[in-house]
Amino acid sequence: MTGVSSKGEAYGASAEDISPAPAREVAVSADDVAAGRTSETVVPAEDVTPRRTSEAAVSAVWSRDFALFFVARAVAALGHTVLPVALAAGLLQHGYGAGAVGLAMASSAASFAGLVVFGGVIADRFDTRKVMIGADLVRLATQTLAAALFFSGHVVLWQICALGFVNGVAGALFQPGVASTVPRLARDVQGANGAIRIAEAGAQLAGPALAGLLVGFASAGGVFAVDAAMYAVSALCLLALRLPPRAPDDGPVPRAASTFRADLVTGWREFRARTWLWGVIAIWGLYMISVSGPTVPLVATEVVQDHGPRAYGLVNSALGAGTVVGGLLALRLRPHRMLRAGSIALVGFGAFPAAVGAGLGVPAMMAGAAVAGTGMAFWSVMWSTSIQTQVPPDALNRIHAYDVAGSLALMPVGQALAGPSAAALGADHVLLVAGAMSLVVCAALLSVPAIRNLVRADAAPAAPR
Repeated sequence: MTGVSSKGEAYGASAEDISPAPAREVAVSADDVAAGRTSETVVPAEDVTPRRTSEAAVSAVWSRDFALFFVARAVAALGHTVLPVALAAGLLQHGYGAGAVGLAMASSAASFAGLVVFGGVIADRFDTRKVMIGADLVRLATQTLAAALFFSGHVVLWQICALGFVNGVAGALFQPGVASTVPRLARDVQGANGAIRIAEAGAQLAGPALAGLLVGFASAGGVFAVDAAMYAVSALCLLALRLPPRAPDDGPVPRAASTFRADLVTGWREFRARTWLWGVIAIWGLYMISVSGPTVPLVATEVVQDHGPRAYGLVNSALGAGTVVGGLLALRLRPHRMLRAGSIALVGFGAFPAAVGAGLGVPAMMAGAAVAGTGMAFWSVMWSTSIQTQVPPDALNRIHAYDVAGSLALMPVGQALAGPSAAALGADHVLLVAGAMSLVVCAALLSVPAIRNLVRADAAPAAPR
């Protein structure tokens, strides 16, 4: 969730804390009561404590293999950000309109969202690293073919859509494996997620500018060629990766021991068994419809119409800068109840649509965007780390796939309703409502005991399943 992305993705011990020794008490979550188990947890005096920067802390995240994975993710993220610019510029240059651009983008998004759950089963049944390498090689091929089409000047929409569809399928195979790879490479999983989030934010800042330069000095075909090269770099990094062996019961599911359908059903049962997990996904649907979905297209329209494209670029840069700050905070702060802290931080996202809807000046909108980026990045790291540390490793890829699919399912609905809502109420009013609904969503997250009281996994011994 992505946030898709997004949207992320059990962990090792956390780094040394500098707070005084906390008192011990017995804490029983709602899920534990339902399952008939209890766990003794450590409850610190303060919910969030700073983390000392030390060589031990750095080594808990950075190693040769995590550095390779980090480069693979950073390069792939850069590729994701340059692709929309190249696609739009290339199709418009060849006589297609905005509808064609949307159709080409939707072909990839639809296949990804529709198949990512099956990708999670495949990632749990087979060697995750090999599946991810294969997905990168498929995307290398699709982007190379797209570059050839644009270089030749023979651009047919259905062919671009078909390549986008295959690209989305490859993404659906790749994404679930991210969830189980991070905890195998870094003992400090929260720190690793924070570092990756910062890399993604850097890609958001640099990607569109890089794509614009490439389109200006070369062509859309050149951008697709560079994008293909990025997937090649990602595949090479993953090929050089040395993953530690899994525990005996955490390895790929033997084909003879379980069917594909049984694995899919088991993953769904694991998902439903965790109230905090499906509770967040259910509430996130409201967020997609009322906040994120309308914010993206309406902010772009309002800012460009009222202040010009340059102002929109400045606002996006502020959003990316805030995302970097949020990632840095996630490296520093170690909340005892991660989803509670993440939900509180997410309140800041409402400042972005509210500032635009209120018709404030560019500096105020940039400030709102920076606050929004900070809150969203911190929430994303807390959410990803919670999934990766609370879910059994043998089902982690499937659970992550359900998370991604559930997070993305209602985004198109929110985007589709943005236009009619703006026509009926005015874009500024819709954005003000989005800002208010951001607060409602955060309140809803905090109102669920299983969400707000979930204790970080490295704060207590693992409870028996």
